[in-house]
Amino acid sequence: MGFFDRLSRLLRANLNDLVSKAEDPGKILDQSVADMQSDLVKLRTAVATAIASQKRIENQAQQAEAQSKTWYERAELALKKGEEDLAREALSRRKTYQDTATALNNQLSSQAGQVDALKKSLLALEGKIAQAKTKKDMLKARSQAAQAQEQLQSAVSGLGTNSAMAAFEQMEEKVLQQEARSQAAAELAGADLESQFASLEGSEVDDELAALKNRLEGGPAATPLLTAESPTPQLEPVKAAEVDAELEELKRSIDKL
Repeated sequence: MGFFDRLSRLLRANLNDLVSKAEDPGKILDQSVADMQSDLVKLRTAVATAIASQKRIENQAQQAEAQSKTWYERAELALKKGEEDLAREALSRRKTYQDTATALNNQLSSQAGQVDALKKSLLALEGKIAQAKTKKDMLKARSQAAQAQEQLQSAVSGLGTNSAMAAFEQMEEKVLQQEARSQAAAELAGADLESQFASLEGSEVDDELAALKNRLEGGPAATPLLTAESPTPQLEPVKAAEVDAELEELKRSIDKL
């Protein structure tokens, strides 16, 4: 393949692609209908010309027939007057007009067939143009709807890579993270508070403190069982200062909890 052939094919391919991209269906439809209307005008002109020619040939044929009849009557008159040579000349003229009328009638028959064909073509083209006009508006509406749908799909598909949409999604994720942290903090705070109240309600220190208070106030204290062989234990009096000191120590230990 030669260089110029490749270059020519490349140029034609690029031009075809450029034309295809530049084609607007709505404009092409309008132009197509306009071209049809122009063809219709030309065809109407051709039909009108053909009909006018048919009428002219018809008139010429009628005139030739009329002249043929006139010269036949003149030949009769010449014979009646004994003018045989004049009658012969009249018949010769009649023959000329008769041949002309025959030729014109033959041409008229052919012309009539052409006119009928042109009329049928004219009616067919008018029907196609009427149909094209009806379809044109429908096709333009469908083309506009398809273009709008294509633009919408392009916009939707471009949202994923759009910086504004990406920023929006990033901020949405950040808000979700903030809400999750807030809920976690609330759950942790509630759990800590519950544990504090549970420690206060079920504290063994309180039980021990109540027992000590009861003992100090002279309440009954648990004593071991005595047997006959067991010597009687000697209880030493409790010193209040030692108890107070131990009580203070317990209070301090509780406050630290």
